[in-house]
Amino acid sequence: MKKRIYVGAGASALIAIVAFAMTVSGAIARSGATPLPASSCSAIQNGSGQYLIASDLPLQGSGRTQTSQMTRAIKFVLGQHGYKAGKYTLAYQSCDDSTAQAGKWDSGKASANANAYAQNSSVIGVIGTFNSGAAEIIVPVLNRAPNGPIAMVSPANTYVGLTHGGPGTAAGEPGKYYPTGKRNYARVVAADDFQGAADAIYAKSVGVKKVFILNDKEAYGLGVATNFKNAALKLNIKVVGFTAWDGKASSYEALAVKVKASGAQGVFLGGLICENGGKLIKDMAAGAPSAKIMAPDGFTPISATVQEGGTAAEGMSVSVAGLPNTALKGAGAKFIKNFTKADKRAPDPYSVYAAQATEAMIAAIAQSNGSRSDVTKQLFKINLKNSILGTLSFNANGDVTSNPVTIYKVKGGKSVTLKVIVPPKTLVKAA
Repeated sequence: MKKRIYVGAGASALIAIVAFAMTVSGAIARSGATPLPASSCSAIQNGSGQYLIASDLPLQGSGRTQTSQMTRAIKFVLGQHGYKAGKYTLAYQSCDDSTAQAGKWDSGKASANANAYAQNSSVIGVIGTFNSGAAEIIVPVLNRAPNGPIAMVSPANTYVGLTHGGPGTAAGEPGKYYPTGKRNYARVVAADDFQGAADAIYAKSVGVKKVFILNDKEAYGLGVATNFKNAALKLNIKVVGFTAWDGKASSYEALAVKVKASGAQGVFLGGLICENGGKLIKDMAAGAPSAKIMAPDGFTPISATVQEGGTAAEGMSVSVAGLPNTALKGAGAKFIKNFTKADKRAPDPYSVYAAQATEAMIAAIAQSNGSRSDVTKQLFKINLKNSILGTLSFNANGDVTSNPVTIYKVKGGKSVTLKVIVPPKTLVKAA
């Protein structure tokens, strides 16, 4: 027989007072985080944590080796901190914004993920996204989240319009991503005005006087192509073509004919390797063999570009916003050593940036009062000394204050570090 338990009026009042105290200032005291949907997210790590950090990355498609390692880097850093941020305990889930059918990030999946984060009161911060187009969808949803905005730190987004205006950005950017008027998004990598400028500097250094520019029509691809174009013109490099490629095309031979006929000494591929980039590289190398192939970080991991492009990728350059692993000192060198030992292979540059994004999020949470809105506020105040990338801080726009860009070259089927470029502000402004 079940016993009935009666709760008196006094006890009920006490329960109500406790419940109110638990939710004051938007901070919620919990015995454990509420997991996000299993349809998009992995099993929760350290589920007893008060607050939940989610990562949002495309875990299907040609780049999955790269993004899967990024999630392991995030878990590695959380583990080093004992899943704690100051007095708060943390849980973690890795969420996928891609679909098997698309083989890359998907707008519907990104939207569903964003709403899941916003409505789950356990979620205190998001690390992501990888693709700038996905960030365009997720950032404004998190900006309007209850008791928010929710802080978001990207280890990889480079599209300029997410944080500031300028050439190559769309009308209403970046304001349309922040409907509350408060900023909640920051990134630990340089934006494409820096990357485009660095690529233009590299192009001029290898003797490119005429360049043909392609883009994949996505926000990131068109943006970085435009930034490269503007910087190239500033450096007196003649732009002899600016057009898009169709990611579903079976052949780019006709496009290669146009590149060759233009007299271009270089061709810049503004876009993503998953947009049929391997076939594009092959057809460009075959049809316009004298044109140097240059690409931005959308063609990472470089191992995937080599795999997709084969021998045609030999000699091409790929830029990545940030420092190479070999240039990292102090905490950065220590992370490379310890993570390599734990993961059985050296981290991809974006895994290093995922680790740095995690450190930034942990620091913001530790400095906060435990509410979503205050974590966001604290994110813009952090000033991490001797962190993985050195000193880390953000400006009011959410852009990182240190902006090196590394140029890699495919040599012998492998990625070789060529040079680090920090473009001058005047060229970045023109880009």
